[in-house]
Amino acid sequence: MNKGERMKLSVIIPCYNEKENILEILKRVEAVDLEKEIIIVDDCSTDGTREVLVTLPPERARVIHHAENKGKGSAIRTGLQQVTGDIVIIQDADLEYDPNDYYELVKPVLEGRAEVVYGSRVLRRDVEISYLRYYFGGRFLSWLTNLLYGANITDEPTCYKVFKADVLKGLDLRCRRFEFCPEVTAKLCKRGYKIQEVPISYHPRSIEQGKKIGWRDGIEAIWTLIKYRFTG
Repeated sequence: MNKGERMKLSVIIPCYNEKENILEILKRVEAVDLEKEIIIVDDCSTDGTREVLVTLPPERARVIHHAENKGKGSAIRTGLQQVTGDIVIIQDADLEYDPNDYYELVKPVLEGRAEVVYGSRVLRRDVEISYLRYYFGGRFLSWLTNLLYGANITDEPTCYKVFKADVLKGLDLRCRRFEFCPEVTAKLCKRGYKIQEVPISYHPRSIEQGKKIGWRDGIEAIWTLIKYRFTG
């Protein structure tokens, strides 16, 4: 890719039981004025999400359906197989993250200053906090990442992770559930990639509204970071 050459952004949206949100997040992503493709992976939803997605015309998004529920990590890996763009971003379907942040997130890659960019909620001083246990859990995972890998990042579990496509495809990901974040971070660090961060907005939803991640996922994230520090 020559400097200044136009790059295409591939947006992977893993979703599970997001009937009320999937069309809204799609509309917000479509409104971003960047050359892009949108890949939605429905992880065998049971709430009617699938029925909503089958009505979408192919020019709006490439939709893939899992025949069984496999987890967010598996959905991302499925989406990655369909990527044709030069840059990849992960977009949750729950409306917590604002696609208007794409412009700043991809800028370091477009300008040739970075190959990996994370959107940091911590760097945004006015950011909302949903539950203190999630906030401090995220800060602990970032601290542990910095301790184990010398990464110098503030928000390891952020959804907004941006990669040059060839970088992400070269990591041999094995994740199935929410351990996508620690696995991809660990493997990037072990391969010597520097993670650049930019501030992003954040609008957390409550457990009652459908927030899915739990304490067991936090334990798995810790284990994943430790495991990949000492294994391949």
